[in-house]
Amino acid sequence: MPTKSDGLAILNTPDSELPELMLQAREIRDKYTGQHAQLCSIVNAKSGSCPEDCAYCAQSARHQTGVETYALLPPEQILAKALLAKKNGAHCFGIVTSGKGLSSQDIDRVIEAVRLIAAEGVHAAASLGIIDKESLQKLKDAGLCRYHHNLETAESYFPQICTTHTYADRVRTARVAKEVGLELCCGGIIGLGETKEQRVELVLALAELAPESVPLNFLNPIAGTRLEKLSPLSVEDICRTIALFRFFLPDKNIGVMGGREQLLKDRQDLVFAAGANGFMLGDYLTTAGNSVAKDYELVEAAGLSV
Repeated sequence: MPTKSDGLAILNTPDSELPELMLQAREIRDKYTGQHAQLCSIVNAKSGSCPEDCAYCAQSARHQTGVETYALLPPEQILAKALLAKKNGAHCFGIVTSGKGLSSQDIDRVIEAVRLIAAEGVHAAASLGIIDKESLQKLKDAGLCRYHHNLETAESYFPQICTTHTYADRVRTARVAKEVGLELCCGGIIGLGETKEQRVELVLALAELAPESVPLNFLNPIAGTRLEKLSPLSVEDICRTIALFRFFLPDKNIGVMGGREQLLKDRQDLVFAAGANGFMLGDYLTTAGNSVAKDYELVEAAGLSV
């Protein structure tokens, strides 16, 4: 296991040595996860009006972002999105809802959606916020395979990002998902104003949790949020960060999610070049993604199979 000092050395790699670092990260990826891409899709099943104060989030009711708001979608509508994701070749489909958690009535509706999705042979995932063990067990019994719940940032920096729930709440939810036998998808958002030391702190915490899948989001500052004036990370720092996570989490599926299109623009091929082995197909929660055809071109250019 690399050390904190190793992590800082990776994040401080000079630009002249970055190609070699990325090559090493790719070699680790190919050794441990193979030369294939993991592609996922999501549906924003319940949007906006979130009471939490997460500084980056367009769906917080405390931010004036103009995001569309609506209640939980009907199970049949969620199923239709899942079938489209399956048609597009996504290996996993996630039901994502805004808010700290769901009511028992909404949990029941998600359980019904999961039953419908699982019956179609789709690898069903969900991101429903902080949730209890009993509800997770019911979701698993209905066919849920994976639960997604990010740590978002380092424990030492979390109070600067959110005050309406705690870092411990997030860790507890992630651990409960594993306790009931669900795959865990757990990562964070990079570029929230954290230090390099705190980025290493985050990857060390994730290594301890040992999720099957690690989504990396890179902050695309949204107008109306508390972080709207924060400068995005450079392309080079994004590559260093992807490599960092690959070195520390060699056998995990590492996907680059939010911010990929906006920050990397015409260099999205660097996702794979820096050691990641996946990304999201289609749209995100409140921002548009690439066309499916364009994303498959990126996978093919990287020499990976789906």
